[in-house]
Amino acid sequence: MNDIKNTVLLAETHIRPYIRETPLKFSETLNTYLKCENLQHTGAFKVRGAFNKLLSLTPSQRKLGVATASTGNHGAAVAFGLKTLNIPGIIFVPENASPKKIINIRHYDATLEFFGTDCIQTELHAIEYAKKNNMIYVSPYNDLAIIAGQGTIGLELKKQLHKIDAIFVPIGGGGLISGIAGYIKSVSPETKIIGCLPKNSPVMAESIKAGRIIKMETLPTLSDATAGGIEPGAITFEFCQKYVDDYILVSESEIQDAMNTLIKTDNLKVEGAAGVALASLFQTAKKFEGKNTVVILSGGNINDEN
Repeated sequence: MNDIKNTVLLAETHIRPYIRETPLKFSETLNTYLKCENLQHTGAFKVRGAFNKLLSLTPSQRKLGVATASTGNHGAAVAFGLKTLNIPGIIFVPENASPKKIINIRHYDATLEFFGTDCIQTELHAIEYAKKNNMIYVSPYNDLAIIAGQGTIGLELKKQLHKIDAIFVPIGGGGLISGIAGYIKSVSPETKIIGCLPKNSPVMAESIKAGRIIKMETLPTLSDATAGGIEPGAITFEFCQKYVDDYILVSESEIQDAMNTLIKTDNLKVEGAAGVALASLFQTAKKFEGKNTVVILSGGNINDEN
């Protein structure tokens, strides 16, 4: 098992000039801390992992160019990184990707192509495209450099809040929670790491239950950033097995309610994945009453009609 803590500390030294230290806001009404990654560059946490990966490429690898796949936020983060570091690349997104997130990717002048209707179809296509064209594939989650970049959120949290009893983290492919959990468990093993997923797309939770990465039919969800399958052999599965204490599944109405609540209580407009994390705290509120809880607001790229 890789030592995530050391890779996170290394990532911190590489990416700090390119990312924001996002605020940790205490919500008096909700009685929880909110880690506002919705205020990160590109409107989501993904720039952390994207920059760590891109900065790790050699000059010859940069010349080859990059291919990646994304439901939106990772794509925008990579596009921002490619533009900043002057690296060529192409970003594949599912045909049903969020219009807001497509606009966000195009904002950074990226080459964009549509493929598939599920993120795993898009990912497998991008991997094949990269092989055929001798490019570097940048995974949204199945890469230690990506995981370590996301783990810098955990490093910031420990600097911002001494005692953390539980952290609620949305899960799709598992890169975010692997990074945060891997770091936090090394410095604060008593902190509970709670994985949060929509009932309509609970692939990682069901895979953990099955003891292997499974394929399953998923339904549309407000949490598009955590929707769809997981790449076969993803290293995040093992990290989730080792570091995540519990998994919470929430309904679409619970996600919407959490998103609406944040607007009313803290004037924060967040996307569905962040709503999943807050809804999971609501579902377990009694269990964590009187505890220092943190909810990861993973992104704020939401369509105007939501």
